[in-house]
Amino acid sequence: MFVSYKWLQDYVDLSGVSAVELAEKITKSGIEVEGVDVLNEGITGVVVGHVVERVQHPNADKLSKCQVDIGQGEPVQIICGAPNVAQGQKVAVATVGAVLPGNFKIKRAKLRGEESNGMICSLTELGVEAKVVPKEYSEGIFVFPQDAEVGTDAIALLNRDDEVLELGLTPNRADCLSMLGVAYEVAAILGREVKLPEIDVQPVTEKATDYITVKVEANEDNPLYAAKVIKNVKIGPAPIWMQTRLMSSGIRPHNNVVDITNYILLEYGQPLHAFDYDRLGSKEILVRRANDGEKFTTLDDVERTLTSDHLVITNGTEPVALAGVMGGANSEVTSDTTTVLLEAAYFTGGTVRKASKDHGLRSEASARFEKGVDPNRVRAAGERAAYLIAKYTGGEVLEGASEVDTLTVEPAVVSITLEKINNVIGTNLTVADVEAIFERLQFAVSSEGETITVTAPTRRGDIKIEEDLIEEVARLYGYDNIPKTLPIGSATPGKLSDYQEKRRIVRQYLEGAGLFQAVTYSLTSEEKAEQFALEKRDFIRLAMPMSEDRSILRLSIMPQLLEVVKYNSARQNDSLAVYETGAVFLANGNEVLPEEQEHLAGAITGLWHSHSWQGEKKAVDFYVLKGILEGLFAKLGLTESVTYVQAKVDNMHPGRTAEIHLNGERIGFVGQVHPTMQKELDLKDTYVFELSLKAVLEEATAALRYEAIPRFPSITRDIALVVDKETVSGVLKDVIQQAGGKLLKEVSVFDLYEGERMEEGKKSIAYSLKYMDPERTLTDEEVTKVHTQVLEALKTQAGAVLRG
Repeated sequence: MFVSYKWLQDYVDLSGVSAVELAEKITKSGIEVEGVDVLNEGITGVVVGHVVERVQHPNADKLSKCQVDIGQGEPVQIICGAPNVAQGQKVAVATVGAVLPGNFKIKRAKLRGEESNGMICSLTELGVEAKVVPKEYSEGIFVFPQDAEVGTDAIALLNRDDEVLELGLTPNRADCLSMLGVAYEVAAILGREVKLPEIDVQPVTEKATDYITVKVEANEDNPLYAAKVIKNVKIGPAPIWMQTRLMSSGIRPHNNVVDITNYILLEYGQPLHAFDYDRLGSKEILVRRANDGEKFTTLDDVERTLTSDHLVITNGTEPVALAGVMGGANSEVTSDTTTVLLEAAYFTGGTVRKASKDHGLRSEASARFEKGVDPNRVRAAGERAAYLIAKYTGGEVLEGASEVDTLTVEPAVVSITLEKINNVIGTNLTVADVEAIFERLQFAVSSEGETITVTAPTRRGDIKIEEDLIEEVARLYGYDNIPKTLPIGSATPGKLSDYQEKRRIVRQYLEGAGLFQAVTYSLTSEEKAEQFALEKRDFIRLAMPMSEDRSILRLSIMPQLLEVVKYNSARQNDSLAVYETGAVFLANGNEVLPEEQEHLAGAITGLWHSHSWQGEKKAVDFYVLKGILEGLFAKLGLTESVTYVQAKVDNMHPGRTAEIHLNGERIGFVGQVHPTMQKELDLKDTYVFELSLKAVLEEATAALRYEAIPRFPSITRDIALVVDKETVSGVLKDVIQQAGGKLLKEVSVFDLYEGERMEEGKKSIAYSLKYMDPERTLTDEEVTKVHTQVLEALKTQAGAVLRG
């Protein structure tokens, strides 16, 4: 809600309180003011000018040479490019030395050889948003009424010397969706009175009921409908003060009748609608539910198909308005309208919301009906609008209104004890203190002993229970004034659990390794649900899915992560590394809730290193991804517990995939996506992994131990072993480590040979072995003895022999 500081002064005396101070007070009372916008900030030197003469620029077809009286003696010459500039107009002129929004300074200039001493301004050049500028001035300069005084401050005349408070309202404070509602709130905060708007309707002898009758079939949806008639109206622009107030509130002016209904919407919070009586097509208003399939064209010239869920205003046969949302093109007020039928009605929020949502028509009116309008303001808003229409269109208001009233809304009456108020807030208020607060809010209040009974006005529909009264007392008393106390008892400072801390380490490590975090849907299709699953179980299907592609809870993160890679690859981002930590869902039968497990998955594709200057490029491969995982397990202290076993996994490359085992138990896989699937997804070589993060993070690890830097030298021996082609290097490494005992500190593979010089079905694997004793220098004899044991173990346990 945008609240004009100057406009608010019509209802509450704000003397001594600036807009910024008022914003702070409102915020401290429980309604957040998100900002205060100074409309004329940075603008100086703009006055009202009179175009005395306008001629065509001699050297430019689209420029005009104007002589403009700016109230400083002789007219000044100004070159203007606006298509609508004309002799006799009163316009906004930025004089030489003026400053416009964006620190744009006006100087004397020559345009196509002709001197220009200032600038005739459009509203957008004065800081008004283009979307709220009246259509007739949207592509040119703004023209003031002829009674505007030359030389006066144009910014003040446009109400740009104002400040606008932006209120961030919660749904329960619908009462502050109007200037009067905000006025009641501000009056309570400042302890001042509310001045209500003037309503002085002078009706003619004719009666509205002679012109229109009202019938309501859907009384539950529309318990109150009042129709007033105003004759002999003259359509034209609304007064400039009204137009500028609407623009400051984000509403575009149209004409005097429509602008008045919008003005009342902002002033009272009560939406109204004006029909062209002569275009209505009958003397009857019938409010009913629409027929299924019924067609109706709204003011935006869009044909709508209605259902029986929608409430319509009809002329007895065909719809003329979608109740509470938008009027119809068939009864719109136009420039030749002479008689206006003014609707003031109470529509229930649910019905309006249904129509608004179904047709995508969210409006200022529908927003207020949805949250609830004050039923006791409906007639007052209609009378106020009729008064303004008569005043600013020259119309005649017919006596009375044709209406249907089945509305029964009683003010909420709530009782509470003083003890409860003080106990909850932590204060020592008296009954008199509490009564004074409710009187400032203009709530009827009475007390008997320490029991206080409050009758909340209907404008405050949020007051229903004792806690609502406590909140009102607390915020008006002042949250800053509530005593502060420290908690009593022992307190344990919050911290991350071991699991959460390890999860954070995982994310930090992967991001440090160059992977970006992805967040994907937990819902997938039946086709993808089983792909890459670490554990096969029945599907968990949603009862009411939003689509078939999002109907099954996932068993694996990988299908969605590959969609992320595909999406980026299609947009030329073809070198990508992503990971995700998320839940998968495992069924436990129909009667038992599914098991939710946290998984970690990653995918890399494209180039891992690319140094153009050095001419170095390295594409991702199996060992890049395996190296990332080994670094992760090292970070978590699980290096000794994790092993990799060559395996075949569905949808993975059969020769470039390994299972990941933790203490012998399978927890995941790593490898290349199968070429067939890569082709289906239009991907280059893509390497992926997925593992049970729950298993990894719940694994106990030994405390970190530090070792001194060795003081004694190590001895390295290299061996090349001839083994069967099917022999896995990891098996040989395990044999070497077991046989090497305490003196063997490191074992690493550094060569693999399969060539013409090897026997059929054989291969050569070379290892580097490092021997060391931290307490002394080893002798060759000691190393030879252990090394011989290693070679013997390789021969007997793995059939490996030294390559000659």
